[in-house]
Amino acid sequence: MEIDSPLPGTEPPRDCPRCPRLVALRRACQDEHPDWWNAPVHAFGDPDAWLAFAGLAPGKHGANRTGRPFTGDYAGDLLFATLAEFGLSKGCYDARIDDGLTLDGAIIVNSVKCLPPQNKPMPAEIANCRPFFERQLAALPAVRVIIALGRIAHDAALRAAGERLAAHRFAHGAVHALPGDRYLVDSYHCSRYNTNTGRLTAEMFADVFRTAIALRDQTSGPNSSTSPR
Repeated sequence: MEIDSPLPGTEPPRDCPRCPRLVALRRACQDEHPDWWNAPVHAFGDPDAWLAFAGLAPGKHGANRTGRPFTGDYAGDLLFATLAEFGLSKGCYDARIDDGLTLDGAIIVNSVKCLPPQNKPMPAEIANCRPFFERQLAALPAVRVIIALGRIAHDAALRAAGERLAAHRFAHGAVHALPGDRYLVDSYHCSRYNTNTGRLTAEMFADVFRTAIALRDQTSGPNSSTSPR
């Protein structure tokens, strides 16, 4: 199975050796599920996007299985439903890579490309994958707004922009001005755990999209580094 990337030349190799723990898990999944993707997961979406989603990492039964970010797990149900609600996708999401879904004006790039145990990458693994993540954001000149899905993605996006983490506190709905006339908007991750516990509701998630659209449409941004919503 081959899946084309919207950002060719920016992806890690299919047999990327950088993280021994992730390589071991990848090989175990290949033995257990040889028909799965079981490799670094490519970006997905519109290479001319104005909006980028910084995700965490592939889920075992989601992107690691299907080969497309957020496809096949609960987090994708909420993400793709909200993308459709705001006119940022075409076609119908059916949790399969052959469902015909495309994104329009949006793209998803994970801060860690390979499946980590318990969905928790180690700091060294995040750092090992950083060059790919940074290369992808740099290959998206039209992106005006980045939505970080969780704290790890928030930190990765700040590091990619050359910003100090201490100057930008993560908080759901917070807006951070970045160099190059870009903005970072924080969101709790759209995971099953966060939605089941009420930490993130569909309306809270939609509010993040509204903030992103307002930032895209405004003619001048805030002078402060963070503007709570």
